[in-house]
Amino acid sequence: MAEKKTLRIEGRAAHPDGNVRRFRLTPLRDGQSAGEPWQSTGDKCAVGSHPLNDLILEDPTVSRFHCEVRLGAPGGARVRDLGSLNGTLVDGVPVGDAFLRSGSLLRLGNATLRFDYGAGEVSLQLSSQERFGSLVGGSVPMRAAFALLEKAAASDATVLLEGETGTGKGQAAQAIHAASARHGKPLVVVDCASIPASLIESELFGHEKGAFTGADQRRAGAFETAAGGTLFLDEIGELPADLQPKLLRVLEDREFRPVGSSVARKAQVRVLAATNRDLRAEVNAGRFRADLFFRLAVVRIPLPPLSQRLEDMPMLVEQLLASLGASPAQKAALSSPRFVETLQSSAWPGNVRELRNHLERSLVLGAVLPVTGDASVTQRTPEARLAYEEARERAIAEFERRYVEALLKAHGGKVPQAARAARMDPKYLYKLIQRHRLRQ
Repeated sequence: MAEKKTLRIEGRAAHPDGNVRRFRLTPLRDGQSAGEPWQSTGDKCAVGSHPLNDLILEDPTVSRFHCEVRLGAPGGARVRDLGSLNGTLVDGVPVGDAFLRSGSLLRLGNATLRFDYGAGEVSLQLSSQERFGSLVGGSVPMRAAFALLEKAAASDATVLLEGETGTGKGQAAQAIHAASARHGKPLVVVDCASIPASLIESELFGHEKGAFTGADQRRAGAFETAAGGTLFLDEIGELPADLQPKLLRVLEDREFRPVGSSVARKAQVRVLAATNRDLRAEVNAGRFRADLFFRLAVVRIPLPPLSQRLEDMPMLVEQLLASLGASPAQKAALSSPRFVETLQSSAWPGNVRELRNHLERSLVLGAVLPVTGDASVTQRTPEARLAYEEARERAIAEFERRYVEALLKAHGGKVPQAARAARMDPKYLYKLIQRHRLRQ
């Protein structure tokens, strides 16, 4: 098997006491054991042919990132296919996301694994703190994330922050920079989703005067502006395919070349990246380079969705109301146990960002608004016939469309004002408008 060459630090699923059952995956051939079982040391196992996996299967029918087995509460163990070429079968049934029982057989291409629970438990590494930068939470998933963020801040390694929209990846990047040895230097943010593909190379690397039509003067790019500090590449999954090898070369050689220049410059920055996509599935689909993912994922830190840490709701509400400038009376009304219980009863597909918008709307209108309509899409019955990932993506898309419709209506269709009110980059709002075809 290939030797791993990266440091892997990953987040954990929610477990009340910070412990998970041990489990193992045993390779089989003709129904018999065909090698030493893989033994768990945490709550998950990524399986595939790429060296970044926990269990590496050197089989041409196994995708680079084939599937992931994870223990989570409630429901026990689950397996999720990562967009593999040949699919994942559980006991002979093709699945996208499915529960496992002890003795379940997983078929990955021509490879077969048997899942079994083991004896004893594994203790997850948790932070003793309930805060990291502006992120708060006392739940096991958040304290596990804080432990990883603390380690990342103490190093100079490249970090990939993963998580759904609105989980706080930008806040995490800011907190890592603030707690790092580079905190006195610049933190430069580049949103790969909001910059036109034709301009993003210049945004990252800069350009020389006359490099292209309209380049009437030299411009420093993000790698130069962030010298000595941190460069945060948000929504890295949106990076155009033709720029991915150029970014890869910068990460490998620590040099970059401005557009129109023949002279390379040193890249004296620490790189943080974030994505709301699973880049492993993007690699399988050919939309993201495997070698670039390898370079970015030196330290992987998934941030849990709000639905997996609803016990943090009182703490989140308190912090959000304080940041919104709520009066004592407003804080009392919007942090009452009864109201918080209604907040905990919703799934919040937009996560903490959606929660903040709901609380702000309540403050503006001077009323304790119920979690219905535009504030939540959870009133609709989920389509159980769909795989979890597909159902979730549909819910998020519906929330985005309804939220942007309401936002534009509230501001008379004026995008700049709507973007300011939503604390959103206008370019990203235009992208959402185009994605959901809200304007001709």
